[in-house]
Amino acid sequence: MIFSEFIFNSTKKTMEIVVSGIRPTGNLHLGNYFGALKNFISMQNEHDCYFFIADYHSLTTHPTPHDLHGNVKQVLVEYLAAGLDPEKATLYIQSDVPETAELYLFLNMNAYIGELERCTSFKDKIRQQPQNVNAGLLTYPTLMAADIIIHKATKVPVGKDQEQHLEMTRQFANRFNRLYNVDYFPEPQAYNFGKSLVRIPGLLGSGKMGKSEGEGNAIFLADEPAAIRKKVMRAVTDSGPTIPNQEKPETIQNLFQLMSVVSSKDAVNHFNDLYNNCQIRYGDMKKQLAEDMIRFTTPFRERIKELLSDEAYISKVARMGKEKARASAAKTIQEVREIIGFKSF
Repeated sequence: MIFSEFIFNSTKKTMEIVVSGIRPTGNLHLGNYFGALKNFISMQNEHDCYFFIADYHSLTTHPTPHDLHGNVKQVLVEYLAAGLDPEKATLYIQSDVPETAELYLFLNMNAYIGELERCTSFKDKIRQQPQNVNAGLLTYPTLMAADIIIHKATKVPVGKDQEQHLEMTRQFANRFNRLYNVDYFPEPQAYNFGKSLVRIPGLLGSGKMGKSEGEGNAIFLADEPAAIRKKVMRAVTDSGPTIPNQEKPETIQNLFQLMSVVSSKDAVNHFNDLYNNCQIRYGDMKKQLAEDMIRFTTPFRERIKELLSDEAYISKVARMGKEKARASAAKTIQEVREIIGFKSF
């Protein structure tokens, strides 16, 4: 989930504000890195960026207090280890900005149960967790909208699975404007990374890399070498090609896609030639892929361990982010309260 906004600052220069949030439901993986974080690292050098940890959103799965705190800390550490710089970007925890929850309340007052029930993600969650269909799942789109428009975002880079939520955000923003006869919230539009947006497949044979399919489907930035070798060697393959230049099935194309982001071009070309000539041995390819993944993730893993031992620095980063994010959010809430009619006597 990524959001961005254009503002006019005191230097008369147009600057893009980019905002992204990720739920603290586990360690970050290569899909997160190549699909989002790599672009964030470039953005922080060119834009005013806000990257938050969406711990409010994670409450729909009822984490224990210990798990919630630990997962939030882990994501913050991995943001830093991946290359996000708290001196360049604002890194903050969603629950450290209570203005988001207040805007969430205001938006819920103007959201209708029918439109929330029709949301695809809500229908999916009903099927996935029928014993835990809570109000937070139903109103997820309004909380996401609050995350976006608390900074009055106009550009929102999102994946396919979030496009419906973005459309609903536009509806809520426009509805607020119409209800109070103001031109206050801009209408956020999707932002496209273009060719720089990379889809990283999972190891289980189909779909993208993610945590919901189990740890065996993803290579995490914090994974130890032994774990990486074990996961890669278990990756789904087939019996091999039977004719030269045979089209690769999805499971095999996924392996080549993974290799393309962590291995040298020579390695990719070598195994591609072997495949096209019906000489490929998937065991050899997996061994090469595993070692290349270990080499690629080693700097992240070492930096994660270093940061986890520095509690003072992690606390400092969280406090810095909280102060900067609240300054932006508080201005929006003050203006929204006045528009609605909440005024002090």
